[in-house]
Amino acid sequence: MRQQPKHLIWLGDSLDQVKTFSDEAKRSAGHQLGLVQSGRTPEDWKPMETVGAGVKEIRIRFENSYRVFYVAKFNEAVYVLHAFVKKTPRTSKKDIDLGTDRYKALIKSRNTK
Repeated sequence: MRQQPKHLIWLGDSLDQVKTFSDEAKRSAGHQLGLVQSGRTPEDWKPMETVGAGVKEIRIRFENSYRVFYVAKFNEAVYVLHAFVKKTPRTSKKDIDLGTDRYKALIKSRNTK
């Protein structure tokens, strides 16, 4: 039995950031997040435990490298924490910190419901 797709919830400016991606990268991000929403695995990803437990990073490569941090371990939704153009071989501290802050805020808001 096929599961119902999870809602996609964009935190902070993550949706606005994806909108700045190239057309190919936007399409790829949408496709990859669609896979995640339906319980499948994106084509190119890695765990980002430094951001938070269960956080993963979708890796998109066209003319630039693009990244989308998300967490899908909750039943109600896939939360997109952060999206950005990766400009250096290592993910910048600023991007990791932003993802971590949004993850912590998400956990805090879930615990107060």
